[in-house]
Amino acid sequence: MDVAVQQKKLQIQESRQRKRTPPLIEAKIEGMHSVPLFPSNPDPDERLEQIHQLLLKHFGKPEPRDLWDPLSQFIYSLLSSRTKTETTYAVVAQLRQRFGSWENLRDATLAEIENAIQDITFPEQKAVQLKSALQQITQRYGSLTLDFLAQYRTDKIRAWLEQFPGVGSKTSGAVVNFSTLRRRALCLDSHHLRVTQRLGLTPRADAHTTEERLMRLVPESWTAEKMDEDHRLIKKLGQTICTFAEPKCRICPLLGVCKYGQRQIAVNASEAPEPRYSGS
Repeated sequence: MDVAVQQKKLQIQESRQRKRTPPLIEAKIEGMHSVPLFPSNPDPDERLEQIHQLLLKHFGKPEPRDLWDPLSQFIYSLLSSRTKTETTYAVVAQLRQRFGSWENLRDATLAEIENAIQDITFPEQKAVQLKSALQQITQRYGSLTLDFLAQYRTDKIRAWLEQFPGVGSKTSGAVVNFSTLRRRALCLDSHHLRVTQRLGLTPRADAHTTEERLMRLVPESWTAEKMDEDHRLIKKLGQTICTFAEPKCRICPLLGVCKYGQRQIAVNASEAPEPRYSGS
């Protein structure tokens, strides 16, 4: 009898609760667990492929990359922030020649490392970060190498790399995509952030968030090699045409798909001074 009474009370409470809960809210609660946080678009997004083809037509196909081992790529990428590509390549070549091995670089004094990387931006800070990272890699693995990362998933590799000081999503993305690991990943620098935001592919955000959003647009058919190719095409566009201060929108191969560029041209046209005619 007591059990029957309790069940009756529960039924009355549930009935009252349903009356208080609007049908729409109730439907959302019931279906909440079946709706993914970031639902995938059933229709493939073709914007990145279209942009890629336009850039290929304008700049041509980039030369094949000379793949480095993961540790060499890690050192290069850690030093490359805010530094021109040519300068960083030259500094890495000098490090190889001067120290002979990455172990010798690891064991050098901070003053020696700072002196050797003097041509890059923020050498004092990067000398500390580089020496610390090389020491920690040795301590954690037992020797100075990153070849062992090949056995792990890409997300695990990147999370492990980003534990080191000075290493963010740009550096970890470069290591997994540009090195012999050759994984599908995007390496986003300031040029990529600027270009993708102007194209309206992503709203303004940091590199990590922007990469997450862009990866949802990357076609499944894109290989690691094609993502690397796209990286270099976008970077070249940002360096030569879609610059920070004075973008050359009129000659941009992406003008037809870039609302930012179209607005810039319209604004410049409206601000142009009226032509003056001399009387005859």
